[in-house]
Amino acid sequence: MFKILKKREMADSTVCHFNVEAPLIAKKARPGQFVVLRPNETGERIPLTMAGTDPERGTIDIIFQVVGKTTALLRTFREGDYILDVIGPLGRPTHLEKLGTVICVGGGTGIAVLYPITKALKEIGNHVISIIGARTKDLLILEEEMGNASNELFITTDDGSYGRHGFVTDAMKDLLEERKDVKLVVGIGPVPMMKFVCKTSEPYGVKTMVSLNAIMVDATGMCGACRATVGGKTQFCCVDGPEFDGHQVDFDELMKRQAAYLKEEKVSYELFLKEHGQ
Repeated sequence: MFKILKKREMADSTVCHFNVEAPLIAKKARPGQFVVLRPNETGERIPLTMAGTDPERGTIDIIFQVVGKTTALLRTFREGDYILDVIGPLGRPTHLEKLGTVICVGGGTGIAVLYPITKALKEIGNHVISIIGARTKDLLILEEEMGNASNELFITTDDGSYGRHGFVTDAMKDLLEERKDVKLVVGIGPVPMMKFVCKTSEPYGVKTMVSLNAIMVDATGMCGACRATVGGKTQFCCVDGPEFDGHQVDFDELMKRQAAYLKEEKVSYELFLKEHGQ
């Protein structure tokens, strides 16, 4: 049982932040790793990347967007409630090294995944330029935190309601044109966004790392549900990733796999909302 110490609703109440008591996980977790949680005895297991850890307090931070039944159920939890199961840390931690200039690009709730990585890259001496974006201002998260974790911060919104009007890739392309010293791009967000981040960086020959949010079941490499094609080979996101060289990822295949259960997910979500009078 894992106690929710703090709950905060973000981004027009469609995104939730939980600070959860999990001392053993907090002690060992590193940037880029994730946990798998099960809300209750009848709930499904879902992977969520940690947005932060505090080993001294024994807590981890989880940020998720309400997109289906399980995240909708989690949103009903309150401070003081308990999550039945949380396992982790899982996956390979981010490879961190001092390279020089690094661009970190985040979209939507991917910003929560990007934040600890950005912070760690800056702490070891890199010059970190961050670009974060959302569809509209109300959906933007962690602006202050990303600003503190970066040397420079740029903001974009699809509708122009805040920051630069356009996509994160527009700002990223301008930076790659202006600066010839960029050694690494880290792009984390929706799969289509990561695909176009990689397409944008490829002509400049800049290595690009992405974190794949594939469908997972056991998260230990046995079931194969989270497989993705990287460099022409099958990789399991849970144990081989979640981070990969974005220029080697078959994003079109990944998007098809992500859409495999959309119909069933929609039905389950609608039934949950009906049962809870929402």
